[in-house]
Amino acid sequence: MLIGIIGWLVVGLIAGFIASKIVNLRGDEPGIGIAVAASAAVVGGWLFSAISGSPVSPFNIWSLLIAAWFAIMAVTVWHAVRRRYTSPRKLRRVW
Repeated sequence: MLIGIIGWLVVGLIAGFIASKIVNLRGDEPGIGIAVAASAAVVGGWLFSAISGSPVSPFNIWSLLIAAWFAIMAVTVWHAVRRRYTSPRKLRRVW
């Protein structure tokens, strides 16, 4: 069970990194997006296991795909919401 959850985390981290490169961050920190993706991947994998009735196993390809999909969707929604409610002036750093 623990290996399956670690697998979801790894898939979430990878998907979050890729999604943070694809989505326009506009000054947002990529670490936050990757953390959002990792947590969404765990939630997505858990929901898939709960709905499908399949146990958490070390390697379940469908569970990993659903976890990656949840991670990408969460990062996309996170950055869309963040971009809408943050003004560009607040994002500029003055050194």
